[in-house]
Amino acid sequence: MAGTQALVALPKGGGGGYEVQTFDIEGYSLSAPGKLKYPATDLAAEVAADGRVSVFGKLALQNGTAEVNQVWQVGPVSSGSMVPHAMSSDNKAAMGKLNLLTGAATSSGGGGSNLRKKNTHGILNAVSWGLLLPMGAIFARYLKTFKSADPAWFYLHVACQLIGYGVGVSGWATGIHLGNLSKGITYSLHRNIGITVFALGTLQIFALFLRPKKDHKYRIYWNAYHHSVGYTIIILGIVNIFKGMSILNVEQKWKTGYIITISILGGIAVILEAVTWSIVLKRRKEENKSYNGASNGHLPLSM
Repeated sequence: MAGTQALVALPKGGGGGYEVQTFDIEGYSLSAPGKLKYPATDLAAEVAADGRVSVFGKLALQNGTAEVNQVWQVGPVSSGSMVPHAMSSDNKAAMGKLNLLTGAATSSGGGGSNLRKKNTHGILNAVSWGLLLPMGAIFARYLKTFKSADPAWFYLHVACQLIGYGVGVSGWATGIHLGNLSKGITYSLHRNIGITVFALGTLQIFALFLRPKKDHKYRIYWNAYHHSVGYTIIILGIVNIFKGMSILNVEQKWKTGYIITISILGGIAVILEAVTWSIVLKRRKEENKSYNGASNGHLPLSM
């Protein structure tokens, strides 16, 4: 494409990997390699296990450049020289924009497989860490206050957490795979939070097998651990979901939809918090009355 500053990975002679050549394209055909309009350094190419070739390098752009257009192609080589690539609809649509401030990339087409993987990664994690786990926590904290909901609240809680963890592991694994495909761009904070959430979630699963009985003296400490780690997972999970949305540069309607969903769950939690506290206080008041009445009816004889 005319005006493109191209980085091209070509196989070296003798099967010695790939080398990166630069082309300042002014027409609709490639001439000899030449310098780009921007200084390019640390150019390299790497072949992944699946045969994909990744190109790495540093470009010194003009100050204030926040977004650039990008195009990409893949084509055959004959006798060490490039030949025209295919002209299918995917090839013609292989273009997009790259935000240099956030690292987010948008695509008009081509690269659809990776985009689908990114979307799948986001959906899996939003549903698991961002919806199912908060719902499970709501069941555990509030439904157990109602005697008629026992033990249903426990099974609902466990079901939400186990399903959420299973879906979350799938989303986490997809993220690790995407990271391996994109070694040139690393979202360190997003990745580290994701690893932390996965590790804490796994710890919660194993902790279920070490849960003391209700009357055990260590049960209070287990409960404190279980609650604190659980709430930490939910908070970090939600934070990381918004980080992921920023990286994917999703449309505002999806962010708004998730915010509304989380707000509804939060509103339900606030209402149930007030209701359950009123029930608990009422029970305590009734228990105190019963205790005082029993004491007044059985006064010890004076001596």
